[in-house]
Amino acid sequence: MALAFLTVCGFFTACSDAPLSTTGDSAGHAESDTAPRLGLDSWRDGEVKNAIQNYIASVTDLNSEHYIPKKARIAVFDNDGTLWSEQPMYFQLFFVLKRVKSMAEADPELKEKWLQEQPFKAALEGDMQSLQVGGEQALIKLLMQTHAGMSETEFRQEVKSWLQSAEHPRFKRRFDSLVYQPMLELLFYLRANGFKTYIVSGGGVQFMRAFAEEVYGIEPQYVIGSSLKTHWDDSGAEPVLIRDAELAHYNDKQGKPVAINHIIGRRPVFAFGNSDGDLQMLQWTDANPEYLSFQALVHHTDSEREWAYDRHSNIGRLDQAWDQARTKAWTLVDMKHDWLQVYPE
Repeated sequence: MALAFLTVCGFFTACSDAPLSTTGDSAGHAESDTAPRLGLDSWRDGEVKNAIQNYIASVTDLNSEHYIPKKARIAVFDNDGTLWSEQPMYFQLFFVLKRVKSMAEADPELKEKWLQEQPFKAALEGDMQSLQVGGEQALIKLLMQTHAGMSETEFRQEVKSWLQSAEHPRFKRRFDSLVYQPMLELLFYLRANGFKTYIVSGGGVQFMRAFAEEVYGIEPQYVIGSSLKTHWDDSGAEPVLIRDAELAHYNDKQGKPVAINHIIGRRPVFAFGNSDGDLQMLQWTDANPEYLSFQALVHHTDSEREWAYDRHSNIGRLDQAWDQARTKAWTLVDMKHDWLQVYPE
């Protein structure tokens, strides 16, 4: 499990460029350039692993022409298909479908209404083909209706409860155990070398914040995602923020660099994705005018241990980003070849 990995490794936290001790708080950021260079044990020795290690060694060496001060060591990661699996559909969609069914069961009038309307009809009937035809707009519509009308605290608890009980249909494991062991190691490796690690995903920001710290060691303030509008409600015993059925920001494609600029305020130097939805984030990182940057894509090539898909997939399509990666010589991670292990034991 990811939790076991993080418990064994511990956390580090970034402060200044001056050498400090390697103990820290739960922020998960390295404290100094003297922190131990931990290995990437689940990465196969070869070109990709060397590229990662050589880049990090270069930008953390005070004597290197490519040295990057800690304040600028920003690493951004997509989530779905990059840090955990995303097939046969995005994991948040499994949660959405459960919400559709539970809400319909609790309200017969709502169920009757939804059976006359797409994409709710497809969701209630388990018609995945129709849902896929509806594309992003169908998913957004489902998300807005099923994630609204409750407080942020209530929503977070809904997600945590679902994660504790739901199983992936193929692996019969909790969804939050289907994180990639090599990427867990990379996150820790970066933090041990003074990087701040952020999630920048098209997934719901509050959905990811419900588990990101426990699973990835990434605190809520370092998670950027799609979001609903909220409003203040102080009519009860305590004030709450209520989630509205209206999209505030869709954090995919061009939305990713926009959110990075708005929330982080620094351009990343290290970016990892796996699909066309991550292309603009990698382009934004690649165009960093101050520092040497590193861009990488996970290519899903392992149908036995995970899945094999790219250009023609409805989920996590890797097409335009693949072509750009080849043109710009970004690092391409072949899951089958470059990873000795996919999931935590």
